Amino acid sequence: MNKRIEEILLKNNLLKREDYERALSVQKQKKLPLSKILLDEGLISEKDLLSALSENLNLPSVDLSKIKPEPSALELIPIETARYYNVLPISLIGKTLTITTADPLNILAIDDLKSSTGYNIRYCLSTKKNITETIEKFYSQEQEEEKLDVDEMLSSLTADLKEKSVEVIKEEAKSATESMAEESVEELIGKIERGKVEIVREEVIEKRNLLKEADQTPVVKLVDYILLQAYRGRASDIHLEPYEKDFRLRYRIDGILHEETELPKRLQLAIIARLKIMSELDITERRLPQDGRFRVRMEGKEIDYRVSVLPICFGEKVVLRALDRSSLSLGLADLGFLPGSLSRMEEAAKRPYGMILITGPTGSGKSTSLYSVINKLNTPDRNIITIEDPVEYQVPGITQIAVKPEIGLTFAKGLRALLRQSPDIILIGEIRDFETADIAVKAALTGQLVLSTLHTNDAPSAITRLLNMGVGSSLIASAIIMVSAQRLMRKICDSCKEKVEIPGEVLERTGVKLKAGEKPIFYHGKGCKKCHQTGYYGRIATAEVFLMDRETKELAINEAPADVIKKKAIEKGMATLRDNALE
Repeated sequence: MNKRIEEILLKNNLLKREDYERALSVQKQKKLPLSKILLDEGLISEKDLLSALSENLNLPSVDLSKIKPEPSALELIPIETARYYNVLPISLIGKTLTITTADPLNILAIDDLKSSTGYNIRYCLSTKKNITETIEKFYSQEQEEEKLDVDEMLSSLTADLKEKSVEVIKEEAKSATESMAEESVEELIGKIERGKVEIVREEVIEKRNLLKEADQTPVVKLVDYILLQAYRGRASDIHLEPYEKDFRLRYRIDGILHEETELPKRLQLAIIARLKIMSELDITERRLPQDGRFRVRMEGKEIDYRVSVLPICFGEKVVLRALDRSSLSLGLADLGFLPGSLSRMEEAAKRPYGMILITGPTGSGKSTSLYSVINKLNTPDRNIITIEDPVEYQVPGITQIAVKPEIGLTFAKGLRALLRQSPDIILIGEIRDFETADIAVKAALTGQLVLSTLHTNDAPSAITRLLNMGVGSSLIASAIIMVSAQRLMRKICDSCKEKVEIPGEVLERTGVKLKAGEKPIFYHGKGCKKCHQTGYYGRIATAEVFLMDRETKELAINEAPADVIKKKAIEKGMATLRDNALE
């Protein structure tokens, strides 16, 4: 509390000296603001404190019973923010927003309101009780007007149902409910027909409130800031995770999650609604998972974001996967593949037909590698068709299909349809079941080059995986050209790398064989601002690639175990993931 305010209180006999000394003693114990202690202990009245603040800070006091806040001012601050800071916006003139408060010394509130609204803040004073009552009064009036507006719309819609068909009024309903998804409109009309108008009214009001809040300047700026920081920090994923009292933000950088500053819990619904609007998802659906995507331009570069929304205990968890289309222009060599692996992959890609499989866990760069191959093969004389779940990268000159199991468009059904489109090259997002695998293998045997992914630990295990799915061994042996397994490894940060000695026994354990007298130089990342103190910056691929030859085909036909096939592949020159990583 400002010294001059204390002096004003004492000078005007608004505070007794002994009470002031007692409050100072309590403050040392509880570590609370002196003003709060004086009020809580009943040593001064709120009116006397505001009088001292008014004199000290040269701020006017206002009688809220004689003031009607301007609607333009109320729109700038959501009711949740007004309640949280106990402030009431009353007027907007030019670039200055006038706000009534009982605590003008709350610097955090001033900074938050200034940055969130984009206006300069001018304060005037009133009691906490008067502000609270006035907030409820005027914001409630706005909500009542909203309800009347919705009631009028629903009455009109109900009347129309008696005279028009559902199809005729669907477009009117979509417009009236502010771009609701078509299925939501049909559900809405069905509820009205069943007499559930009250439920519909609450849903429409909730949607409008969310739309309004998600479109508020602070929320828009905050979401833009989250995306910009993710882009500048090279994050591949953004995780927004609600908990009981917190709203956590994490970025995945070089495969590792890093926790950022917590987001305001009171803006949780608005932030998620904003992301849903950008992704063209239903903002009122909170019971079921949803998937969408959107594209933004960051510092002259276009970034696609794939959005996954998952209902959890305390709201909805949102994960955004960044898809940088500039990576498609990279060749396999730029992705970090060693010359041996690279030459095998390029040799396989030159074949006119057959199957190329890339295996590995989620997030190992399988899609990026496949698209790098496709990008190289994408010429006007080739008909390239992809079928994916979902379409990750949108590439000009390529026909792309997104599977939709909910309407019956599965990988298998889509594959059958696209085979009638005379494709030269087919990319299948992932082989998950026998039907898809069977069609893909047969397509590879009848003149198409088929590229796909599979979830296995190493390359030879892909053959065993297809056998377990029920695909015939002779078909596998005849169709597969090449299988590659890959992982992504973090690279040492160039800005903070420093020499380090590795003990001989450690090198021996990792399989590094040194010649007599050889002393290679090793480095590690010390950690700096550029790499977030991790010592790593960027990633590089390691892969084991083997081409099917006569002997490995015979092993596949005889359904040999994966370790036997792997042993033979190593004999034929395949470097394992570990060998590639060490090299």
